[in-house]
Amino acid sequence: MKASRAQSALPLSVRRALATLGRDISTARRRRSMTIATLAERAFVGRNTITRVERGDPGVALGIYATVLFVLGLAERLGALADPTTDQVGLTLAEEQLPKRVRAKAEVR
Repeated sequence: MKASRAQSALPLSVRRALATLGRDISTARRRRSMTIATLAERAFVGRNTITRVERGDPGVALGIYATVLFVLGLAERLGALADPTTDQVGLTLAEEQLPKRVRAKAEVR
């Protein structure tokens, strides 16, 4: 399959994170004594796709990663990926937007 420009431009840290995710998925599958074929059947994908997921292939759709995590019982963690309460950059930017001082509003006549 031909890689898109976006895939070839992935930062090294993102590629490493995907590889780690793939290894973690592989470990979770093996801890459950589940074969690649069984996981593929339950996730409604082919065995080659599961192999690509376990390698951390960025060309695999996020929905397939989510389905595989669901089959393994790990889907609840997806909701915390971009949790705004843990977004340090966003919190810092919001803090910088706060006014320096707050004045009481003038009374309306």
